[in-house]
Amino acid sequence: MSEIPINVLLTTLPSSPGVYQFYDSNDKILYVGKAKDLKKRVSSYFSKTHETGKTRVLVKKIRDIKHIVVATESDALLLENNLIKKYQPRYNVLLKDDKTYPWICIKNERFPRIFPTRRHIKDGSEYFGPYTSMKTVKTLLELIKSVYPLRTCNYDLSQEKIEAGKYKVCLEYHLGNCKGPCEGYQTQEEYHQEIQDIREIIKGNFKSSLQYFKNQMKTYAEEMRFEEAQQIKEKIDVLENYEVKSTIVNPNINNVDVFSIVSDDLYAYVNFLQISHGSIVRSHTLEIKKKLEEEDQDLLALAIVEIRQRFNSFSRELYVPFEVTTEPGLKITIPKMGDKKKILELSERNAKYFRQERFKQEKIIDPNRHANRIMAQMQKDLRLSAEPRHIECFDNSNIQGTNPVAACVVFKDGKPSKKDYRHYNIKTVEGPDDFASMEEVVFRRYKRLLNEAEPLPQLIVIDGGKGQLSSALKSLDILGLRGKIAIIGIAKRLEEIYFPGDSIPLYLDKKSESLKIIQQLRNEAHRFGITFHRNKRSKGAINSELEGIEGIGEKTAQDLLKTFKSVKRIKEASVEDLAKTVGVAKAKKIYDTFH
Repeated sequence: MSEIPINVLLTTLPSSPGVYQFYDSNDKILYVGKAKDLKKRVSSYFSKTHETGKTRVLVKKIRDIKHIVVATESDALLLENNLIKKYQPRYNVLLKDDKTYPWICIKNERFPRIFPTRRHIKDGSEYFGPYTSMKTVKTLLELIKSVYPLRTCNYDLSQEKIEAGKYKVCLEYHLGNCKGPCEGYQTQEEYHQEIQDIREIIKGNFKSSLQYFKNQMKTYAEEMRFEEAQQIKEKIDVLENYEVKSTIVNPNINNVDVFSIVSDDLYAYVNFLQISHGSIVRSHTLEIKKKLEEEDQDLLALAIVEIRQRFNSFSRELYVPFEVTTEPGLKITIPKMGDKKKILELSERNAKYFRQERFKQEKIIDPNRHANRIMAQMQKDLRLSAEPRHIECFDNSNIQGTNPVAACVVFKDGKPSKKDYRHYNIKTVEGPDDFASMEEVVFRRYKRLLNEAEPLPQLIVIDGGKGQLSSALKSLDILGLRGKIAIIGIAKRLEEIYFPGDSIPLYLDKKSESLKIIQQLRNEAHRFGITFHRNKRSKGAINSELEGIEGIGEKTAQDLLKTFKSVKRIKEASVEDLAKTVGVAKAKKIYDTFH
């Protein structure tokens, strides 16, 4: 640990591009970052209040700062990537993808074999990849095998051993899957011509192979060798079929890497499309776990270096959504229209789909992570001081002022907590007055919670616009809860979200998860309230039918329903059966009314 105070270290930092490293009191590396201006960037950690707790904790732990000055920002980017990989500091982003990917190997041999492998050995062999899916590798190898008969044996096919007749052709030769180089039936030149065509196919370029086979088919047809011409035609069909399956972008777009990024508070997802000869030959999405307040530009720049190294990409042009710092010599294109823009949009769509799939997976595998992410997103979207772990939503139900009721539904960690739902009969309001009803029910709910010392919610959602929200606020004012609980109103027409004292509503993205949770709350409150209202109305209608009989009051009607369960059974009952519950005199009146 450095004995020099942090404020002294900050004043002596150079205003040059470079990489900085933060260390704790045990001389353990906490964080590695890059900067265009080291002094400005590092000083910013200590000169402002950070929004996220993680950054605040990091700054408290810093006891020493080291730095490496480099010539350019792009050099800093490459060095930052290498240092993160080497030290894996606690507060740096996690590139969550440590799989061993498959490659296609063209073995360094006199008659090269072609096979899939997960081991990259430096023995002079050629490796294509890595591929993100073994299925892609197998499909490519099946295509190659169906078009080119290559050897699969591991014999040492040196010229001396072939001339000495050391090997005999195997079953693969008799099946037509190999041309028998082991006995000299196929020349090295012919074999290497096929290998050259295969290289192009693996790169996504089918043109040279197709042209070669079309010329060969024409030659065979002219020589009346129709069976051989038919075999060549079948190979052409296989190649053309496979080429169509690739997403054809634009034949004029060659050797381009496309990158896009989608991010939220906790994670970023970077999609990579590799374009070769107008076709997409690879797609991969990298998940990055954020640790601090990383910007999308920085995350994308880091991911570009990582992905290009991992997939051994040598493309000199990148399509990206915005300006990023990259290694020198690369051409950066930010597409605005046409095919290039469509490719970038395709990449963004892939990143979004991957993100949605991860959400669905985490719901099943790690529901806590899913809840944490949604709560953090709601806090940010609704500008709350705390995560809304406990939310309550209110809705009123009445028809022309009759049987007014209200419902309160409760969500905890983004999920319904049905045991905490409550129904309310409106007691103090006459006629259809939604505003007064809302004021009454909010007051009753939180008066009781305060009296019973129950936990209060972090957020109240009112089903309605500014009027209902103002009514609810009156009750919170009386109870002294204004400012202690966040409260919003949601209007149905355009899903506007109103805040207290703000006449301009907030419009959340229609696909926003925060809006979906609020809509789910509102719909659940409406369902719960309307069910209670219908039951009450139905019960009222039944009671009124019985109470319409002279001498039958509310208590008698309830006793009859308790015994017979329905009005229909009461109508069908005999005088004797009715008399057991209400006496002979009343039983005769009821029987006479219904008969």
